[in-house]
Amino acid sequence: MLDVQGLRKSYGARMAVADVSLQVHAGEVLGLLGPNGAGKSTTVGMISGLTAADAGSVTVRGATLALDEFAFKRRIGLVPQDLALFEDLPALANIELFGALYGLPRATLRKRALAVLETVGLADRARDKCATFSGGMKRRLNIACALVHDPDVLLLDEPTAGVDPQSRNAIFDSLEALKRAGKALVYTTHYMEEAERLADRIVIIDHGKVVASGTLPELYRTLPAAQTLSIDFEGTLDAATLDGVAGIKSIQLEPQRAIVGLDDLARDTPAVLQALSARGVTVRHLSSGRANLEDVFLALTGRQLRD
Repeated sequence: MLDVQGLRKSYGARMAVADVSLQVHAGEVLGLLGPNGAGKSTTVGMISGLTAADAGSVTVRGATLALDEFAFKRRIGLVPQDLALFEDLPALANIELFGALYGLPRATLRKRALAVLETVGLADRARDKCATFSGGMKRRLNIACALVHDPDVLLLDEPTAGVDPQSRNAIFDSLEALKRAGKALVYTTHYMEEAERLADRIVIIDHGKVVASGTLPELYRTLPAAQTLSIDFEGTLDAATLDGVAGIKSIQLEPQRAIVGLDDLARDTPAVLQALSARGVTVRHLSSGRANLEDVFLALTGRQLRD
């Protein structure tokens, strides 16, 4: 549905985006992640045609910006990071305005506008001015405006910024419905749990370059250990105690605690406990954990502040 190849963008001597490529299929959500200033919004701008790329190509169902600008943009819906709404217009009028800009015929415009209001759960507020809406309602209306022309690809640049949990869940429900309807979605966010819930695949960019791409299980495999066993013990323990135990990927020792990275918790835990028992180490408490997307993100991009 969406094919992006080798996008590049520089501002003077600063390279904002360097050879970013990605693909999104129908009925798929691609999570686009990265630290502040990594190039996410610039990439979204180039995909949508709002920012001119220095190099690279973007194709949406065979249409390209260079060959047919109207057909290209007609197939894309953009939900920008900053709200793009007319506060003094009712919700319905906001949507109809954007639909008219996309050239929707008058006969179908009202029907489409009412349909997307239903999609985002705002049908009962169609006649109310946008200025009376909460932040979460405005975010949902922003999505409706991007959907009115029935695009194939929806680009969402941090669509849940500043909204409460109820509004976030309402947005998630709408996006999951769009996915089931066969839309291709590109979703940028700083909330790792959002990407874990919504994304089928994830692309992580840093300093303008793709540093990782894949499904969640594939990204977890980039870590030294995706599963950990935390052991509180009595006695003394050094790393040599567990030398040769199959499945151990890493060992972190703390006072009276060991955190052991394993290939497979269910398979490898018994061997670890047997080795400790053989050395006379008394285990007082066990807990297990699994890596999450934040672990992957920090491992790839570092912990240094970017603000």
